Amino acid sequence: MPRQRFAAEQIIGKLREVEVLVAKGASVAEASRQIGVAEQTLYRWRKEYGGLRVDQARRMKDLEAENVRLKKLVADLRA
Repeated sequence: MPRQRFAAEQIIGKLREVEVLVAKGASVAEASRQIGVAEQTLYRWRKEYGGLRVDQARRMKDLEAENVRLKKLVADLRA
């Protein structure tokens, strides 16, 4: 069964859903089941996208992609 990949905007939305469910009294395990992800995935997402807004997450991904591109350029120059 292939893994489903979520965009940063979707992850932030799901994290907000979990926050609402937990505030209403659901456990983290129940909330993660309701949004359709594993509890460990939820914790990993919180670590990476915890306090971000959607525009900040987009910018972070853009910077990561640019960083990879620049690292490749530097590696090519050294070789």
